[in-house]
Amino acid sequence: MKKTVLLMFSVIFFITGSFAQVKKTTKKATKKSAKVLPVVKKVVDVIKPGILDSVYVGNRIDTLKKVETTKTTSTAVNNEDASGNSNIVNGLKQALQIGTDNSAKKLNKLDGFFADAAIKILMPDEAVKVEKTLRSMGMGKLVDDAILSMNRAAEDAAGGVGTIFWDAIKQMKFTDAIQILRGGDFAATDYLKKTTTLTLTEKFRPAIDASLAKGNATKYWNDIFTTYNRFSLKPVNTDLVAYVTEKALNGLFYNIGLEEQKIRKDPVAQVTSLLKNVFGKKN
Repeated sequence: MKKTVLLMFSVIFFITGSFAQVKKTTKKATKKSAKVLPVVKKVVDVIKPGILDSVYVGNRIDTLKKVETTKTTSTAVNNEDASGNSNIVNGLKQALQIGTDNSAKKLNKLDGFFADAAIKILMPDEAVKVEKTLRSMGMGKLVDDAILSMNRAAEDAAGGVGTIFWDAIKQMKFTDAIQILRGGDFAATDYLKKTTTLTLTEKFRPAIDASLAKGNATKYWNDIFTTYNRFSLKPVNTDLVAYVTEKALNGLFYNIGLEEQKIRKDPVAQVTSLLKNVFGKKN
């Protein structure tokens, strides 16, 4: 395009230059120039639109190139943002899955509850007086058997919570993930509590009930309160299944919280590249 424009201007310059030279040389040239002028004008009229069109087209092409570059850059940025958002959500989901799986496996083992003083299930508050009374009467083994059987029931039921947690984890949205990432050490655990407690209680209770029956906890419990109520003016009736279900869930969330803290703060616990990418940068 530049060569075309230069060629056109050269033609004009040559013609107009020749005309000026002719005019200065002789009077006859003046007469000839009168004939040349219309020719020059015609040439200018012919090539002027082409020049202007060429300039317009060139400017238009430059503009389109800039627009296309802007679109490409914008698309790249949007794609990068989308990829980053996806990594955050997937990283949080992976952290929760690892945390819940590790907790369930740990608590599902023998003494997972019973040997951990932080979550060991003891007699309920309303039964403390019952426990003291029976121990004072030499029936401490009956109480110990009841406590052991409650913890065994919780350990047995802990193995079936993975699916319940995973269903809740899959429903996590980007806004949830951002709040968890920016939240405190237990933000992910709190999210699970909020979204799974009702479902867990409904599905956990039958498992606890079956485990209590299997471990004779129900028998020990009935023996304790039947014996105590014979001597007490105020009988005690505690819903054993509801009590153990609540304590078992508390112990489960307690351990999930510990797992969350490790993943957030300990690079060794960030066992995948995705976890390192999400939590490593935060640290």
